Amino acid sequence: MDIRTLCLGILTKGDATGYEIKKTFEQELSHFYDASFGSIYPALTKMTEEGLVNCTEQAQEGRPDKKVYAITPAGRMSFLDALSKEPRKDKIRSEFLAMLMFSDLLSPSRVAHLIDRRLKEVDDFINHKAGCHTEAMTNAEKFLIGFGEAIYRAERDYLNENRHLLEAEALLSAKSAAG
Repeated sequence: MDIRTLCLGILTKGDATGYEIKKTFEQELSHFYDASFGSIYPALTKMTEEGLVNCTEQAQEGRPDKKVYAITPAGRMSFLDALSKEPRKDKIRSEFLAMLMFSDLLSPSRVAHLIDRRLKEVDDFINHKAGCHTEAMTNAEKFLIGFGEAIYRAERDYLNENRHLLEAEALLSAKSAAG
């Protein structure tokens, strides 16, 4: 799904500001989808022009008016149509993994640092999400957070069990470069 479709989906759950939509990307969707304000607001503007969402401005005391977006019947139909299609193949995009592809060109300490840093990020995610489960969550929200936790636990286990492969390769490369 693209940003536009996901924004429509989020709006099926209720009216929201761009900030609230961004928060959904940072929480429930954080482990498998990323969206910036620079992609969310243009999508909302375009969908407003196309009649898929309505935008109303609400006055705020001492602050600029906030824009609240609501899905229209046409937007709901567009979203339901998107749900009826088969999803594209998942892709994992990771700068961390891309860097490790060249671990033979990195010093052993750099490889260890990258892996240690990633393990800390993974543990932080797991610890943060573990406290997020509430009774007010929908089953879909519980499922998504649980799925993310499972992926990160598997990643943590894999890194801990296999880091020696990359660290050994970096060490061998460093020794052969030294002489």
